[in-house]
Amino acid sequence: MKAPRTLQATLPEEARIRVARGLGVPRLVAIGLSAVGASIYFILGVVTRHALGMTPVVFVLASLFFVITTMTYLEGNSVHPERGGASTLVRYAFDEFWSFVAGWAVLLDYLIVMAIAAFVSSNYLAALWGQLGKSPLEDVIATAVIGFTVWSNIRGPTARRYRRVIQLGLLNLVVMIAIVVIGLVSQFHADRVIHGIHLGSAPDWSDIWFGAVLASVAFLGIEAASGLANEVRVRRERLKRTAVIAGGAPTILLVGISAVAVMAVPPATLGHTYVDAPLLGVVSAFHPSWLMHALRYTLGVLGAVVLIQAVNGTMLGLSRLTYSLATNRQIPSLVGRLHRTRSTPYVAVVIAGGIALGLAFSANVQFLAGIFAFGATLAFTIAHLSVIVMRYREREAPRAFRVPLSVPFRGGSLPLPTLVGAVGSFAAWISVLVLHKGARAVGGLWMLAGLVLYVVYRLSQDKPLRKRFTIPEEALQESVEAEYGSILVPVFGTPLDDDIVGTAGRLASEESEDGEGGAMIEALYVVEVPMSLPLDARVPDEEIEAARRAVARAKEVGEEYEGVQVATAMVRARAAGEAIVSEAKRRGVEAIVLAAEKPTRMRGGKLLGGRGGPRDRSVGETTRYVLEKAPCRVVLTAPPEGEAGTREGVAP
Repeated sequence: MKAPRTLQATLPEEARIRVARGLGVPRLVAIGLSAVGASIYFILGVVTRHALGMTPVVFVLASLFFVITTMTYLEGNSVHPERGGASTLVRYAFDEFWSFVAGWAVLLDYLIVMAIAAFVSSNYLAALWGQLGKSPLEDVIATAVIGFTVWSNIRGPTARRYRRVIQLGLLNLVVMIAIVVIGLVSQFHADRVIHGIHLGSAPDWSDIWFGAVLASVAFLGIEAASGLANEVRVRRERLKRTAVIAGGAPTILLVGISAVAVMAVPPATLGHTYVDAPLLGVVSAFHPSWLMHALRYTLGVLGAVVLIQAVNGTMLGLSRLTYSLATNRQIPSLVGRLHRTRSTPYVAVVIAGGIALGLAFSANVQFLAGIFAFGATLAFTIAHLSVIVMRYREREAPRAFRVPLSVPFRGGSLPLPTLVGAVGSFAAWISVLVLHKGARAVGGLWMLAGLVLYVVYRLSQDKPLRKRFTIPEEALQESVEAEYGSILVPVFGTPLDDDIVGTAGRLASEESEDGEGGAMIEALYVVEVPMSLPLDARVPDEEIEAARRAVARAKEVGEEYEGVQVATAMVRARAAGEAIVSEAKRRGVEAIVLAAEKPTRMRGGKLLGGRGGPRDRSVGETTRYVLEKAPCRVVLTAPPEGEAGTREGVAP
């Protein structure tokens, strides 16, 4: 979330109003494209090994499937914008059992991508010194990459990290475009490729099909972007633009690079000699010599950095998915245990790092890519089916994006592209089982182990296999002595504000007694601006006056407690929850004391008729958002219904 920007107004310094925004289209697309850009560094050689001169055609077919799958995920996430990717879509369409199957398959894919990227990074560094791509140094580099990833993800993501992903992705995109342009100008020999193609034998039809299936490795970015669905704030018209960009850019990139590759280097050589670092093989054919060496050194450094970032980003997706599975009691809570100060699932990160490192030591990209295809095609199949089912089970649910080309069928609307995607991905999964022994063995054992884990864990908890059960976040948080040196207190100008500030005052005064200097309460008033107005629209005078009264009262109540100082501020935002979380991150507070608003028991609210049954929520939307996104502890305070006083609960 971007830091709020200051609105100039004739207000005292403590009452300046700033703007909080959410994760938008540029970051969402950049995260997906970064995953695609990283996959080019290793998947090109594996696909060319099978498809030979038909590699560009194979990537065209794979890109069409990518466009369909992107639209499917966009529609599914527009109905249920929650973390979890395919696992979440399946949860609402079917049940917890099939949700686990999809999530467990995606976990396998995350592990495989981390293993491949960690191993291949050493082969690109070999452009600087050949020994870096040979044992034992390649194992040392893979270990260092995985170790750095584990440390970084236990430490936790930051806004700066997202910016680095975007910047690195754009730099990589520029270099890829440059390679395509240089290659088409200097290496355009389409006749060589055409004369080397003998359909049915070189390559045969099964190799063409399997090459297209392997190309799906490039599209794990869909899951990465889907895992951020609950952080995205995108208008309806911009979602359509997202679909176009997310579908078109990878197609141009993959098809362009693969076309240059098969013209510059004999496909058999690219798929064998350069299979672990195919882009180095492509630029090695460029002339003059100085250009070739410059591009090799550039790709050696950039490729390694991009691949390391891919490992890091993939681990972030894995930790988000693991957290979702743990909170829904699909895997043991111990696996999703959160770090006591960082609130990151460190147990899952450490376990995943160990498994990924073991897979990386296999040093076999062909073998690992086949296993990936097993998990990806299975997850994509279930995701496509889920969106089709939701079209019928949740017909009235609002959808910011709908897959086009839908036809009436049995009283509902059937999206034909999604149906094609479901049939195609299922056929691809069957082909992986038939054509790849390693994927059949490892993938099968992985799924069997997961199912045993799921069944045993659910039965040990006396829970049915298909029903959803969630646990609160505090159940995953390690206990730690609370420190409340700085506390953020949102106030809303209601009688409950005194109780909220009083709770914060007691916590802050206790801290002041044990520490040096006074504790700080930061009282925050959020002005929610409706979507019909721009964020920088003029705030009505009565709203400003109400805000002043609220923060002034908060200062008066808070400073009644010994050693406590109260600072005040106001921000404007589309939603109070987003502004509260943004301010907590910016100010680095140790806790948020929040008034927990009572939830509506009807989906859509009373004014909308309450269609769809009660929400699965124990608190209102603002409280839920803060609990899920807050970078610190949250203290909820609300009066018991029908009684005076307060009720307090602490969540990590």
